[in-house]
Amino acid sequence: MSRMTKKEEMNYWAERMGVSLAPSGTELEMLYLNELKIVDLLPEMLVMVRSVVARQTFYFQRKPITIINNGISISFQNIINLPLTTSISDKKIIQQVQPHVRIIPLHVESEVSFPKDINIRQVTIIVSLDYLKNFIGQEHVKYDYLFNNEKTLWIEEFMSPEIAEIVNEISATTVSDTLSDAYYRLKSLELLFYLLKNLSIRENVSHQHLSKYELESVYGVRDKIAASIDQPFLQEELMKLSGMNVIKLRKLFTQVFGKGMYHYYQHLRMQEAARLLKEEHLSVSETGYKLGFSNLSYFGRLFARHFGSKPKKWTQNNRNK
Repeated sequence: MSRMTKKEEMNYWAERMGVSLAPSGTELEMLYLNELKIVDLLPEMLVMVRSVVARQTFYFQRKPITIINNGISISFQNIINLPLTTSISDKKIIQQVQPHVRIIPLHVESEVSFPKDINIRQVTIIVSLDYLKNFIGQEHVKYDYLFNNEKTLWIEEFMSPEIAEIVNEISATTVSDTLSDAYYRLKSLELLFYLLKNLSIRENVSHQHLSKYELESVYGVRDKIAASIDQPFLQEELMKLSGMNVIKLRKLFTQVFGKGMYHYYQHLRMQEAARLLKEEHLSVSETGYKLGFSNLSYFGRLFARHFGSKPKKWTQNNRNK
């Protein structure tokens, strides 16, 4: 395997997982593979680390993954803080999307999008549900929705600092052949532990089957909220966009994203506030006003609720990290 090119290795594993690429290889030709690392821990797990950039926007219909009979895919998206070494000729600035974790069952087909010039960076764990249940132990009943294949499971979770730190470590560490499988298994189990910890505090909602239309509608609502975090969203507008009544929309939104629409909106605002304070070096008042807060005292209290300290103190502790 070590003599394979990145594209040959990706094609090899696509074939093994049952998600063969087009015979012409056109998908691979449209991708620049900045990083690819695949760790075989089968039959329990398969770990993939990759960083790809599409030369042009395209969509790939991912078939059910068959390498594990009964399992889920857990993808930790866009949290690898490594320098991009792409040699794309136009030298455009490569963008990224917000960090998140996405969980879907292996038996479900899904459309994977590759937007032009967007750096898609992820660590994906494909794991057997039997193995996951044994890992959780007696408390697996708290996560029964993960093990119910009768429903179209689709979950998206925010990234926690603990998860981001571990995934960065996985992506940045060069492991020798000695005990390499043990290293990746240990780190994968750490990721699963912190992810399950996050899932345990999601808003409680009974999970139901999601149609393709419902899933697309819920993501459309999420995208609408995320596009205008500096101003309040109008619930009536989101209902019209989704084609659902407010009760159904709230339920399905919470099922997928773990938070109600308003709490999700506030979470996005606080994540952006932290970024503006730490990376853009804006003052507390500049940050608050930029995000649409007319009451800076309320902004400070909301920020402290999310991060454990007021914006000024948080900035002093985190700006140089």
